Amino acid sequence: MAKHYTSAMSLILFNKPFQVMCQFSAHPGRPTLADYIKIPDIYPAGRLDADSEGLLLLTDDGQLQHNISHPAVKQPKTYMAQVEGVPTEVLLERLRHGVDLGDFRSKPCQARQIEEPDWLWPRDPPIRQRQDKPTSWLALTLTEGKNRQVRRMTAAVGLPTLRLVRVAIGQVSLQSHPLWPGESLAIDPADLVTLRK
Repeated sequence: MAKHYTSAMSLILFNKPFQVMCQFSAHPGRPTLADYIKIPDIYPAGRLDADSEGLLLLTDDGQLQHNISHPAVKQPKTYMAQVEGVPTEVLLERLRHGVDLGDFRSKPCQARQIEEPDWLWPRDPPIRQRQDKPTSWLALTLTEGKNRQVRRMTAAVGLPTLRLVRVAIGQVSLQSHPLWPGESLAIDPADLVTLRK
């Protein structure tokens, strides 16, 4: 359900649901940010693909938007990925040291196998699992964010991503600010000094 804010806020946390387009302009077949957030002159600082879920920051502060999303000062972003297959330490090391994706090589990142997060909401619709293919969960923290990068990285090492959820941007996380998909929360940017540096 969309939330309405009565006073001007400059930083909004939003848990973007699966298949929601990361834009305010109308889309012919899918919901957009405009269906959830009713604040004028506010824009997303960065993007999430339609088939990715999780944390999105929106602001009306141009400098803050720059500090969150510009490559020169890009904040680290943490993702939880449900992948097909079971990662070995060799595959995790490949992710950590950077993967050749053809048009570029990914920068070193943090990558580890984790248990399925017990606080994570169920996806609607759920992913299609194959009985003969086990799935695993990875936590990845990147300092870059090219188009579909996490999916391309995991696929390149033989672990195709089935579900991708961004859970943190810099110091802001959905664990410290629990939001159900489609929910948003206004935060005082003064509390997020690291995002202004």
